[in-house]
Amino acid sequence: MTGTALIAGQGALPRQLAHSMSLAGQSFVVAEMEGFPCDIPGAAPLRFRIERLAPFLDHLAGEGVTRVVFAGSLRRPRIDPELIDPRTATLVPRLLAAFQQGDDTLLREVVAIFEEWDFSVVGVKDISPDLVPGAGVLAGEVSDADRRDATRAAEIVAAIGPMDIGQGAVVAQGLCLAIESLPGTDAMLGFVADHAAHLRPDPKGGRGVFYKAPKPGQDMRMDLPTLGPETVARAAKAGLAGIAWEAGGVILLDRAAMIAEAEKAGLFLWAREP
Repeated sequence: MTGTALIAGQGALPRQLAHSMSLAGQSFVVAEMEGFPCDIPGAAPLRFRIERLAPFLDHLAGEGVTRVVFAGSLRRPRIDPELIDPRTATLVPRLLAAFQQGDDTLLREVVAIFEEWDFSVVGVKDISPDLVPGAGVLAGEVSDADRRDATRAAEIVAAIGPMDIGQGAVVAQGLCLAIESLPGTDAMLGFVADHAAHLRPDPKGGRGVFYKAPKPGQDMRMDLPTLGPETVARAAKAGLAGIAWEAGGVILLDRAAMIAEAEKAGLFLWAREP
Protein backbone atom coordinates (compact mmCIF):
# COMPACT_ATOMS: atom_id res chain seq x y z
CA MET A 1 0.00 0.00 0.00
CA THR A 2 1.37 3.40 -1.01
CA GLY A 3 -0.42 5.29 1.76
CA THR A 4 0.43 8.93 1.10
CA ALA A 5 0.76 11.02 -2.06
CA LEU A 6 3.08 14.02 -1.87
CA ILE A 7 1.80 16.51 -4.45
CA ALA A 8 5.08 18.32 -4.96
CA GLY A 9 5.52 21.82 -6.26
CA GLN A 10 8.80 23.63 -6.59
CA GLY A 11 11.22 24.88 -3.96
CA ALA A 12 12.92 23.26 -0.97
CA LEU A 13 9.84 22.17 0.99
CA PRO A 14 8.87 19.06 -1.05
CA ARG A 15 12.46 17.81 -0.86
CA GLN A 16 12.63 18.35 2.89
CA LEU A 17 9.23 16.77 3.48
CA ALA A 18 10.13 13.72 1.37
CA HIS A 19 13.33 13.36 3.39
CA SER A 20 11.37 13.49 6.66
CA MET A 21 8.89 10.89 5.43
CA SER A 22 11.68 8.58 4.31
CA LEU A 23 13.43 8.84 7.68
CA ALA A 24 10.13 8.02 9.40
CA GLY A 25 9.67 4.93 7.20
CA GLN A 26 6.47 6.26 5.67
CA SER A 27 5.34 4.80 2.35
CA PHE A 28 4.59 7.52 -0.19
CA VAL A 29 4.47 8.38 -3.86
CA VAL A 30 5.52 11.73 -5.34
CA ALA A 31 3.40 13.48 -7.97
CA GLU A 32 4.18 16.68 -9.87
CA MET A 33 2.20 18.84 -12.25
CA GLU A 34 3.52 18.69 -15.80
CA GLY A 35 5.69 21.72 -16.47
CA PHE A 36 6.48 22.26 -12.77
CA PRO A 37 9.19 19.72 -11.94
CA CYS A 38 10.01 19.09 -8.31
CA ASP A 39 13.55 18.57 -7.06
CA ILE A 40 13.50 15.40 -4.96
CA PRO A 41 16.59 13.21 -5.31
CA GLY A 42 15.78 9.65 -6.29
CA ALA A 43 12.10 10.33 -6.91
CA ALA A 44 10.33 9.05 -10.01
CA PRO A 45 7.28 11.29 -9.78
CA LEU A 46 3.93 10.68 -11.35
CA ARG A 47 3.08 13.55 -13.70
CA PHE A 48 -0.39 14.95 -14.13
CA ARG A 49 -2.25 17.73 -15.89
CA ILE A 50 -5.27 19.67 -14.68
CA GLU A 51 -7.02 18.73 -17.95
CA ARG A 52 -6.83 15.06 -16.91
CA LEU A 53 -7.34 15.46 -13.20
CA ALA A 54 -10.05 12.80 -12.83
CA PRO A 55 -7.93 9.96 -14.34
CA PHE A 56 -5.02 11.06 -12.17
CA LEU A 57 -7.14 10.86 -9.01
CA ASP A 58 -8.39 7.44 -10.09
CA HIS A 59 -4.78 6.34 -10.54
CA LEU A 60 -3.82 7.49 -7.03
CA ALA A 61 -6.74 5.57 -5.57
CA GLY A 62 -5.71 2.49 -7.55
CA GLU A 63 -2.19 2.77 -6.11
CA GLY A 64 -3.61 2.53 -2.58
CA VAL A 65 -3.24 6.21 -1.70
CA THR A 66 -5.50 7.23 1.18
CA ARG A 67 -4.09 10.60 2.16
CA VAL A 68 -2.58 13.54 0.28
CA VAL A 69 -0.24 16.35 1.31
CA PHE A 70 0.54 19.40 -0.83
CA ALA A 71 3.97 21.04 -0.60
CA GLY A 72 5.87 23.61 -2.64
CA SER A 73 4.99 26.47 -4.93
CA LEU A 74 3.10 26.34 -8.22
CA ARG A 75 2.13 28.91 -10.79
CA ARG A 76 -1.33 28.66 -12.27
CA PRO A 77 -1.11 26.46 -15.37
CA ARG A 78 -2.61 27.24 -18.74
CA ILE A 79 -5.47 24.89 -19.52
CA ASP A 80 -5.69 23.36 -23.00
CA PRO A 81 -9.40 22.65 -23.65
CA GLU A 82 -8.57 20.01 -26.26
CA LEU A 83 -6.94 17.81 -23.62
CA ILE A 84 -9.86 17.74 -21.18
CA ASP A 85 -11.44 14.32 -20.76
CA PRO A 86 -15.21 14.01 -20.18
CA ARG A 87 -15.04 13.36 -16.43
CA THR A 88 -12.57 16.15 -15.77
CA ALA A 89 -14.82 18.44 -17.84
CA THR A 90 -17.32 18.33 -14.97
CA LEU A 91 -14.64 19.72 -12.62
CA VAL A 92 -13.20 22.46 -14.84
CA PRO A 93 -16.02 25.01 -14.33
CA ARG A 94 -15.46 24.80 -10.57
CA LEU A 95 -11.72 25.30 -10.95
CA LEU A 96 -12.08 28.16 -13.43
CA ALA A 97 -14.52 29.94 -11.11
CA ALA A 98 -12.09 29.48 -8.22
CA PHE A 99 -9.22 30.83 -10.36
CA GLN A 100 -11.07 34.15 -10.49
CA GLN A 101 -11.47 34.45 -6.72
CA GLY A 102 -7.93 34.25 -5.39
CA ASP A 103 -5.57 31.60 -4.08
CA ASP A 104 -7.55 30.76 -0.94
CA THR A 105 -10.71 29.94 -2.89
CA LEU A 106 -8.75 27.90 -5.43
CA LEU A 107 -7.01 25.87 -2.74
CA ARG A 108 -10.28 25.17 -0.95
CA GLU A 109 -11.78 23.92 -4.23
CA VAL A 110 -8.79 21.68 -4.89
CA VAL A 111 -9.09 20.20 -1.39
CA ALA A 112 -12.81 19.64 -1.91
CA ILE A 113 -12.20 17.74 -5.15
CA PHE A 114 -9.58 15.48 -3.61
CA GLU A 115 -11.89 14.78 -0.68
CA GLU A 116 -14.67 13.82 -3.11
CA TRP A 117 -12.35 10.98 -4.19
CA ASP A 118 -12.20 9.96 -0.49
CA PHE A 119 -8.63 11.14 0.04
CA SER A 120 -7.77 12.58 3.43
CA VAL A 121 -5.98 15.89 2.78
CA VAL A 122 -3.43 16.57 5.52
CA GLY A 123 -0.95 19.35 6.20
CA VAL A 124 2.83 19.47 6.50
CA LYS A 125 2.42 19.63 10.27
CA ASP A 126 0.59 16.29 10.24
CA ILE A 127 3.38 14.63 8.26
CA SER A 128 6.42 16.27 9.87
CA PRO A 129 5.61 18.28 13.04
CA ASP A 130 9.24 19.36 13.46
CA LEU A 131 8.91 21.61 10.40
CA VAL A 132 6.23 23.73 12.13
CA PRO A 133 7.60 24.73 15.55
CA GLY A 134 5.52 25.67 18.54
CA ALA A 135 5.98 28.76 20.70
CA GLY A 136 9.44 29.76 21.88
CA VAL A 137 12.58 31.77 21.13
CA LEU A 138 14.91 29.77 18.92
CA ALA A 139 17.78 32.27 18.76
CA GLY A 140 18.81 35.60 20.27
CA GLU A 141 16.91 37.76 22.72
CA VAL A 142 13.63 39.60 22.20
CA SER A 143 13.43 43.07 23.78
CA ASP A 144 10.29 44.82 24.98
CA ALA A 145 10.50 47.12 21.94
CA ASP A 146 10.74 44.08 19.67
CA ARG A 147 7.66 42.58 21.31
CA ARG A 148 5.70 45.77 20.72
CA ASP A 149 6.78 45.87 17.07
CA ALA A 150 5.86 42.20 16.63
CA THR A 151 2.42 42.83 18.12
CA ARG A 152 1.86 45.74 15.76
CA ALA A 153 3.06 43.69 12.78
CA ALA A 154 0.73 40.83 13.74
CA GLU A 155 -2.19 43.26 13.76
CA ILE A 156 -1.25 44.47 10.28
CA VAL A 157 -0.87 40.96 8.85
CA ALA A 158 -4.25 40.00 10.32
CA ALA A 159 -5.81 43.10 8.72
CA ILE A 160 -4.46 42.47 5.21
CA GLY A 161 -5.10 38.72 5.34
CA PRO A 162 -8.76 38.80 4.28
CA MET A 163 -7.77 40.85 1.22
CA ASP A 164 -5.31 38.10 0.14
CA ILE A 165 -2.46 40.62 -0.17
CA GLY A 166 0.31 38.86 1.72
CA GLN A 167 1.38 37.08 4.89
CA GLY A 168 4.11 39.33 6.25
CA ALA A 169 4.97 42.83 7.43
CA VAL A 170 7.97 44.77 8.76
CA VAL A 171 7.45 47.13 11.68
CA ALA A 172 10.03 49.31 13.42
CA GLN A 173 9.35 51.71 16.30
CA GLY A 174 5.65 51.06 15.88
CA LEU A 175 5.62 52.10 12.21
CA CYS A 176 4.90 49.80 9.27
CA LEU A 177 7.91 49.95 6.96
CA ALA A 178 6.59 47.46 4.42
CA ILE A 179 4.00 44.77 3.81
CA GLU A 180 4.35 41.64 1.75
CA SER A 181 2.51 41.69 -1.57
CA LEU A 182 2.65 39.77 -4.84
CA PRO A 183 6.45 40.19 -5.37
CA GLY A 184 6.97 38.26 -2.11
CA THR A 185 9.11 38.30 1.01
CA ASP A 186 12.46 38.82 -0.72
CA ALA A 187 11.20 41.93 -2.51
CA MET A 188 9.76 43.35 0.71
CA LEU A 189 12.97 42.83 2.69
CA GLY A 190 14.97 44.18 -0.25
CA PHE A 191 12.88 47.36 -0.16
CA VAL A 192 13.56 47.80 3.54
CA ALA A 193 17.28 47.19 3.00
CA ASP A 194 17.45 49.74 0.18
CA HIS A 195 15.64 52.42 2.21
CA ALA A 196 16.80 51.59 5.74
CA ALA A 197 18.40 54.98 6.32
CA HIS A 198 15.15 56.83 5.58
CA LEU A 199 12.45 54.58 7.02
CA ARG A 200 13.15 54.61 10.75
CA PRO A 201 12.25 57.90 12.51
CA ASP A 202 14.83 57.45 15.29
CA PRO A 203 18.20 56.09 14.11
CA LYS A 204 18.94 55.04 17.69
CA GLY A 205 15.55 53.40 18.24
CA GLY A 206 14.34 49.87 17.60
CA ARG A 207 15.69 48.22 14.46
CA GLY A 208 12.44 46.51 13.57
CA VAL A 209 10.84 43.09 13.24
CA PHE A 210 9.76 41.01 10.28
CA TYR A 211 6.58 39.11 11.18
CA LYS A 212 4.96 36.26 9.23
CA ALA A 213 1.67 34.43 9.78
CA PRO A 214 -1.07 32.55 7.94
CA LYS A 215 -4.12 34.49 6.84
CA PRO A 216 -6.97 34.57 9.38
CA GLY A 217 -9.18 31.54 8.84
CA GLN A 218 -6.66 29.95 6.45
CA ASP A 219 -6.87 26.19 5.92
CA MET A 220 -3.74 25.13 7.78
CA ARG A 221 -3.31 22.12 5.51
CA MET A 222 -2.46 24.27 2.50
CA ASP A 223 -0.08 27.09 1.56
CA LEU A 224 1.42 27.76 4.99
CA PRO A 225 3.99 30.55 4.90
CA THR A 226 7.63 29.45 4.99
CA LEU A 227 10.87 30.86 6.33
CA GLY A 228 14.41 29.69 5.60
CA PRO A 229 18.08 30.61 6.01
CA GLU A 230 17.91 33.03 3.08
CA THR A 231 15.12 34.91 4.84
CA VAL A 232 17.36 35.35 7.86
CA ALA A 233 20.19 36.67 5.69
CA ARG A 234 17.87 39.17 3.99
CA ALA A 235 16.43 40.32 7.33
CA ALA A 236 19.98 40.94 8.57
CA LYS A 237 20.80 42.92 5.42
CA ALA A 238 17.66 44.99 6.06
CA GLY A 239 19.05 45.90 9.48
CA LEU A 240 16.25 44.25 11.45
CA ALA A 241 16.49 43.02 15.02
CA GLY A 242 14.85 39.72 14.23
CA ILE A 243 12.08 37.58 12.77
CA ALA A 244 8.87 36.60 14.53
CA TRP A 245 6.10 34.36 13.29
CA GLU A 246 2.89 32.76 14.44
CA ALA A 247 3.74 29.65 16.45
CA GLY A 248 2.35 26.52 14.83
CA GLY A 249 1.51 28.39 11.62
CA VAL A 250 4.79 28.78 9.72
CA ILE A 251 7.09 26.18 8.15
CA LEU A 252 10.82 26.47 8.83
CA LEU A 253 13.06 25.22 6.03
CA ASP A 254 16.27 23.92 7.65
CA ARG A 255 15.79 25.12 11.21
CA ALA A 256 19.41 24.40 12.20
CA ALA A 257 20.77 26.56 9.36
CA MET A 258 18.33 29.34 10.24
CA ILE A 259 19.48 29.36 13.87
CA ALA A 260 23.14 29.36 12.85
CA GLU A 261 22.56 32.24 10.42
CA ALA A 262 20.62 34.21 13.04
CA GLU A 263 23.27 33.73 15.70
CA LYS A 264 25.98 34.80 13.27
CA ALA A 265 24.02 37.94 12.33
CA GLY A 266 22.85 38.75 15.86
CA LEU A 267 19.14 38.36 15.07
CA PHE A 268 16.44 36.74 17.16
CA LEU A 269 14.07 34.03 15.90
CA TRP A 270 10.78 33.91 17.77
CA ALA A 271 7.77 31.63 17.34
CA ARG A 272 5.17 33.93 18.90
CA GLU A 273 1.91 32.81 20.46
CA PRO A 274 -1.02 34.09 18.35
